[in-house]
Amino acid sequence: MTESSPSAPTDRLGRARGLGGDRPFEAVIALAALTVLVVLAAAGASMYLGGQQAFRTFGLKFFVSTDWDAVNKQFGALVPIYGTLVTAAISLIIGVPTSFGIAFTLTETAPRWLRQPLMIAVELLASIPSIIYGMWGLFVFAPFMANTVEPWLNAAFANTPILTDVLTGPPIGIGMLTAGIILGVMIIPFISSVMWSVFTAVPAHLKESAVALGATRSEVMLKVILPYTRNAVVGAIFLGLGRALGETMAVTFVLGNAHDFAKSLLMPGNSIAAVIANEFTEADSNIYRSSLIALGFVLFIVTFLVLAAARLLLLRLQRIEGAKV
Repeated sequence: MTESSPSAPTDRLGRARGLGGDRPFEAVIALAALTVLVVLAAAGASMYLGGQQAFRTFGLKFFVSTDWDAVNKQFGALVPIYGTLVTAAISLIIGVPTSFGIAFTLTETAPRWLRQPLMIAVELLASIPSIIYGMWGLFVFAPFMANTVEPWLNAAFANTPILTDVLTGPPIGIGMLTAGIILGVMIIPFISSVMWSVFTAVPAHLKESAVALGATRSEVMLKVILPYTRNAVVGAIFLGLGRALGETMAVTFVLGNAHDFAKSLLMPGNSIAAVIANEFTEADSNIYRSSLIALGFVLFIVTFLVLAAARLLLLRLQRIEGAKV
């Protein structure tokens, strides 16, 4: 009897993997990954081509002009860009600390019987349609801002340098501050869910070792859990920022939709998504329509740059951590 070669099973296994195993699977997965890149490039290219007329007509002035005159066909993107960035920044100021507090409570301080119901309640916030947030903001939250918060801001910062221009104004309840707060509420479920998931994934022995050395709960969170989950936490924050930058309906209800450049957060403003949603059906000329599509391309670029900055920040943090080691 001829003794089989020891390499024969390995060869048969390799052929099996090549014919019906790993290679087809890897090809399908690679195709899925390439599809994402193709769709992304196609979306960007279509918006760029659609906005070509606006870019050719106005040039770089399109990005720095505050004009938005449909009658005289003069358009500029500065006011919507400013409103988009300001409302997104306000949402992060509100949403990130709140989300961290929720995740910290669910992970470290809440009783076990309360953690799951609280997490379900947070996740239910993410399932509420944005138009519901907008209606609640318009009919409930905006009157509260006009009658309570904004009069207090006017009284508290009336004579404060710099802040007077930013935090005072007519108490109408509709404006960039209200829109930013609504966006902050909307991004809380996304950021807190990711934070909670990564906080619970920290190995128990790391936390137990810190406690054994005398660390308090806050020290365990700040010196053990956060450094261990830093990359995921930063990613969660930028995920929420991406949601805030692109939100449309909720912002449209409470932002005021005014093409005015105002320093005060209490004044009405506009955002890129709100302008497109409100005016696309009213675009009665090619240059008007092209300007709206160009705004969409600007939002695409802003979101891309934000996510790219997040990736670069994570890479830098990893290099710093590697240098320390």
